Amino acid sequence: MNRRSFLRGIGIASAAVPFSRVLSAAAAAQSSPLGFRFVDVTASAGIQFPHNSGAYGGKFLPETLGSGCAFLDYDGDGWQDILLINSMDWPGHTRSRSTLHLYRNNRNGTFTDATHSTGLDIEMYGMGVAVGDYNNDGFPDILVTCVGQNRLFKNTGKGTFIDVTKSSGLGNRMGFSTSALWFDYDRDGLLDLFVCNYVKWSPEHDVFCSLDGKHKSYCTPEAYRGATCWLFRNKGNGTFEDVTATSGIFDSSSKSLGVAMLDDDKDGWPDLLVANDTQPNKLYRNQRNGTFKDVGVEAGLAFSAEGKARAGMGVDVADFDGSGSPGVAITNFDNEMIGLYRGSGGNYVDVAMQSGVGLASKNTLGFGCVFVDADLNGALDLVAVNGHIDDTVRNIRNVGYAQPPQLFVNNGKGVFKEAANEVGGGFSQPKVGRGLAYGDFDRDGDIDILITTNNGPAYLYRNDQVAPNHSIRFHLIGTKSNRDAIGASVQIFHAGSSQSRLVKSGSSYLSQSELPVTFGLGKRDKIDRVVLKWPSGRTEEYKNLASGRCYECTESKGITPRDGF
Repeated sequence: MNRRSFLRGIGIASAAVPFSRVLSAAAAAQSSPLGFRFVDVTASAGIQFPHNSGAYGGKFLPETLGSGCAFLDYDGDGWQDILLINSMDWPGHTRSRSTLHLYRNNRNGTFTDATHSTGLDIEMYGMGVAVGDYNNDGFPDILVTCVGQNRLFKNTGKGTFIDVTKSSGLGNRMGFSTSALWFDYDRDGLLDLFVCNYVKWSPEHDVFCSLDGKHKSYCTPEAYRGATCWLFRNKGNGTFEDVTATSGIFDSSSKSLGVAMLDDDKDGWPDLLVANDTQPNKLYRNQRNGTFKDVGVEAGLAFSAEGKARAGMGVDVADFDGSGSPGVAITNFDNEMIGLYRGSGGNYVDVAMQSGVGLASKNTLGFGCVFVDADLNGALDLVAVNGHIDDTVRNIRNVGYAQPPQLFVNNGKGVFKEAANEVGGGFSQPKVGRGLAYGDFDRDGDIDILITTNNGPAYLYRNDQVAPNHSIRFHLIGTKSNRDAIGASVQIFHAGSSQSRLVKSGSSYLSQSELPVTFGLGKRDKIDRVVLKWPSGRTEEYKNLASGRCYECTESKGITPRDGF
């Protein structure tokens, strides 16, 4: 079922947790046969967040899509903080004040709301977030995408942020922006900015859509013209230059919701994959001269296996089958399935059905998705959050408005089993899911999950290992490269096998996961070696590293282990 037939159908049908903990393996195993479980720690961690879509009955298109979330270490203390993006009431229909929320990690399993003290208690119709240190001062800055004017907040390094939207050259630019990411496309050591835009929309130019000729309904994207994504080059003086037209990115037919960075052709230059809604997906291959070329069609990523443009929402890229090539997950509308593409030599084949992901996701409408090694066994699993766009969907068949998140556990060979019901913690309870990010907020070496819902609460799930597998973690700091080392490749080798990760901004949907990379090692207590390929072109190698700790790697200056993660 596509968007249009779905909406036609509606018309017919409806005329304080301690940081240290010792789990009983037997008891935990009884609640989850997976070797790990998720525990909902939202309330005990102090996360109290209601997303406000602004919906009042006007059926404005943006109300169905927000919002995003992020893990970031904004104060540089080595602990992941949490950022939750919010929207607001529409003009003329004000009921309450709503802002984004920034939660500072207290390092004991709890968080303190630092929104006001950091200067971020500002109203905007926020959608997504991208985090990156664009001025290389050691503190992450925040880009919030919005309906209207996007906002750039510079981190002062003193626990506060200041709005530099206008002075940075990003001001006076209205749009309907969704996902975004920071990346150094020209490899000059400065983070550039890529922003997805959805459609040409504003409250003043809202289209009246109706299924019965009388009552307003949410429009499909077909009711609006597309909008080009934007690319801004970092000039190195705190300002950005719009290079959308000259870079080959300009495309006014796109209706973009998700973006992920990858090195598609393994040439060390970052490429981009953009998920489009009802339009072909784009694979922008970096031409290494300041321009990009869309090769989505010839690469096999633009359409479904049937040759149709799907309703692409979220996207992530990782080597999920151990082949050494990037694999791709793209969430889509219900009856379209998740697109799961296996890459080889710059070409991609949708293997969703044979992998076990396709049929299991056929009746869900997916948004955020991430590859993450949840059980630390060395194979990347896939997490997706789901939820429909209109609460009147409950009048149709067995499709729900709130839908369960999904956890696809990898058998190590790129074949997945849907296991959300087995992980515990209420994770599989239906939610109107949108944003999804991962990060090790309690620094115990496994990956925790953050979810946002549309017009509802956020959820923080702590990952508890039952019979703990080992892991190893790397935090990269660029010197000649951008300080966040976004675009760096980290590859580990152990016992004849290897794994790789890319340090990246963006991915998922409207969201940002942590920048340090974590590898699951199973029962191995060390790795043979790690190879770091920096965005600058420098390669470094370190051997015989013990598991169970985080290694801080500074470009050209060596590697420093710290006790624990």
